[in-house]
Amino acid sequence: MSSKVPAPIVWKNNVMLLLDQRLLPVEEQMLTISTIEEAHDAIRDMVVRGAPCIGFTAIYGLALWLKSQRSYSPQEFKKAATYLKGARPTAVNLMFEIERVLSAVEKRFTASSTIHDVFNFVVTDGDAQIAASIDNNTKMAATALAALTEKYGERPLTLMTHCNTGFLACGTLGTALGVISYAHARKRVAMVYADETRPYMQGSRLTAYELGKEGIPYNIVVEGAASYVLSHQNVDAIFVGADRIAANGDTANKVGTATLAIVAKHYGIPFYVVAPLSSFDFNMADGSGIEIELRHEDEILSYKNHRVAPPEGRALNPSFDVTPSSLITGIICETGIVTKPNTERMQIFKRAP
Repeated sequence: MSSKVPAPIVWKNNVMLLLDQRLLPVEEQMLTISTIEEAHDAIRDMVVRGAPCIGFTAIYGLALWLKSQRSYSPQEFKKAATYLKGARPTAVNLMFEIERVLSAVEKRFTASSTIHDVFNFVVTDGDAQIAASIDNNTKMAATALAALTEKYGERPLTLMTHCNTGFLACGTLGTALGVISYAHARKRVAMVYADETRPYMQGSRLTAYELGKEGIPYNIVVEGAASYVLSHQNVDAIFVGADRIAANGDTANKVGTATLAIVAKHYGIPFYVVAPLSSFDFNMADGSGIEIELRHEDEILSYKNHRVAPPEGRALNPSFDVTPSSLITGIICETGIVTKPNTERMQIFKRAP
């Protein structure tokens, strides 16, 4: 990833620094996060976003809580974890990372352990998870490019993506956008179509920002143009990320993903989901049980505190939708790819180490 893009999350001098992604691409501002409450609010208010970075922020948020304590209480630590889980309900990475840290701490420490030791363990864990994601996301990108090469040969590709799943969302090489970055570095990208991604414009603000920094040719398109783009622009494949993947392959992602998948199916365009194993929820049989976050209607009715809708107007503002597995060509994670996903085929990911 180009070093011109600021790191979205940094742990330094026992505080967390977050790039305020609400201000991009106009302003690159780092916020200092010193308490678990500030970490919670940063996740809730989308200072930080993208399922992987939400998970990393939660780990460091737990470390910030530990830093504020005089002694270690397993019961209070669990309460702090429960508080953080409430920041955003749809992205399973948030719950996954918190539960993983809780389990690891429970196995290693007791009420007689020093708060310093627990704090250092959690910080080190956060550092390790970010470092591991570099290797994991590179594996995903290589798997995706191999699938495209098998289908199209070595020629440059025209690709499409939705929302933002790059460096800003992952803190390392991205997932779906990471595929595009990886392919571009190997001179395999001719053009990228980036959905603007309503309601928070992560595509036009963030994906376009990253593509521009890397010198990747792109056009921003509105979601309503999906049919035109897929029928006129010779798109070879679509790559999207995931905030939660159910046991049968149904996938929750930024709202508009399901619509794009439906249109892609109509035109026969391959539609891939790229996400780490931390985004998989095998306790969820299918997508019908996934809680969909409903955000405040002002994100639709106003722009930068200026009302753009009629005064009496109301808005329905779901942040995610669920793409049925029947519309997905393949799901790619760090351990490989499953094509035509269903409950039986997805078991290979469940068994993965």
